[in-house]
Amino acid sequence: MTTAPATVQTSRPAQPGTVVEFTGVVKNYAGHQALAGFDLTLHAGEFVALLGPSGSGKTTALRVLAGLESVDGGSITINGEDVSVLPTSKRDMGMVFQSYSLFPHLNAGQNVEFGLRMRGIKPAERRDRAQAALELVGLHEHFARFAHELSGGQQQRVALARALVTEPRVLLLDEPLSALDAKVRVALREEIRRIQTSLGITTLFVTHDQDEALAVADRVAVMRAGMIEQVGTPEELYSRPASPFVANFVGLSNRVSGAVRNGCAEVFGLRLPLLDPAHPDGPAMISVRPEDIEFCDGGLAGTVESSSFLGSLRRTTVRLADGAVVFLQHAASVRPGIGEQVFLRLTGAPVSVEAATAQADLE
Repeated sequence: MTTAPATVQTSRPAQPGTVVEFTGVVKNYAGHQALAGFDLTLHAGEFVALLGPSGSGKTTALRVLAGLESVDGGSITINGEDVSVLPTSKRDMGMVFQSYSLFPHLNAGQNVEFGLRMRGIKPAERRDRAQAALELVGLHEHFARFAHELSGGQQQRVALARALVTEPRVLLLDEPLSALDAKVRVALREEIRRIQTSLGITTLFVTHDQDEALAVADRVAVMRAGMIEQVGTPEELYSRPASPFVANFVGLSNRVSGAVRNGCAEVFGLRLPLLDPAHPDGPAMISVRPEDIEFCDGGLAGTVESSSFLGSLRRTTVRLADGAVVFLQHAASVRPGIGEQVFLRLTGAPVSVEAATAQADLE
């Protein structure tokens, strides 16, 4: 992939100091509450990802910020100015969607120029700015190519250049990588992060892919039922999930039966520290990360049911003597055979728990 030097920018940097704040935002659709008192602040120059399952409200949050949907309650401010009632054209947003939405009769440069033409920018300046935007995304040599002459990744980078060329206050990305193959997705998400960092533009990124969110965002807001379950850095969400939903949605976890007693989790005859030491005593479901289970010479006895090669690591599923099934992630060089008898141990890392009677929706 051709990439431009990190110093290349559009005609001027994105406007600095853009702060976006959602306060108690409510959005209803035919009796369904898509946003239920949604609160979130995007700090100046910050890259925030909205992560959640389908129907959690993440795309609705982006659309109300863009002005594509009205709000039924609460407010949205940009640098302290309430923009809740402003039309999309007055909010100064750059938007990139899952579909590339390029005009097939225009070449790449003309597609990028389109927003400038709508703003009455003179042709010479339009061309210079479009060329600079394409250079920013590594496509300066593709100015004259049409959409059908570009790969999917190149088309999405043209769409990104088109969003940036107008020098918006905020960049909105709605599942921009989901139509691309895995290798291109990884390369383009890194490209987006590089560009966002070089321009310092406040960015809201919507995705259902936890790997994408954790890889590129300064902070991630995990959404559920129209509200934010937890917001924090990727490291905070993974290491210190605030709820069983977050623990199971961000990363992989084994959920096994156990109990909480005197501030510790009891599982497989072991006592483990709790992420929430105040959790009440009683039967519980314990969430154990797969990297917190290891092979050993003696410990929990089990039988290997499957083992999958994942490149730099291997994921192995083991049925324990009591019938419980757990999986662990380990070095790819360790290759247990199906049906092999093995022993496991828990590393003792803190765990997340939920009451065994809770009917939490962990999808």
